[in-house]
Amino acid sequence: MKTRIKWKGNVSFLAESGSGHSVLMDGAPEAGGQNLGPRPMEMLLMGLGGCTTFDVVLILKKSRQDITDCVVEIEAERATVDPKVFIHIHLHFIITGNNLNPQQVERAINLSSEKYCSASIMLKNTVKITHDFEIINS
Repeated sequence: MKTRIKWKGNVSFLAESGSGHSVLMDGAPEAGGQNLGPRPMEMLLMGLGGCTTFDVVLILKKSRQDITDCVVEIEAERATVDPKVFIHIHLHFIITGNNLNPQQVERAINLSSEKYCSASIMLKNTVKITHDFEIINS
């Protein structure tokens, strides 16, 4: 896996993935940015969210759960001094479907967190990660 980051001026950077996609990252205005894209640390959280949601959806589908939507809302707390690392990340899953089994939903989230999501497994070595979920019947 490869990526390339190109400085675009001020504190703006174009990230290009090995699979041919790109996203512009930018800093906050108070740091010299123009608010043209997400912050790099926000991208880290988005990657975590994408990784775990990918797993949860696949696991629930393989478990024959009638899932119609999956959203994860992530809140993170950072240290107040440099390096301003994440010190706590909380993931709140909102799973929508028909007659979803809460035990299967919990199992899918736990399997992602403990076995399949490379991002959460890597991050949990340095940050406290918690999660919960709610089920919405459609």
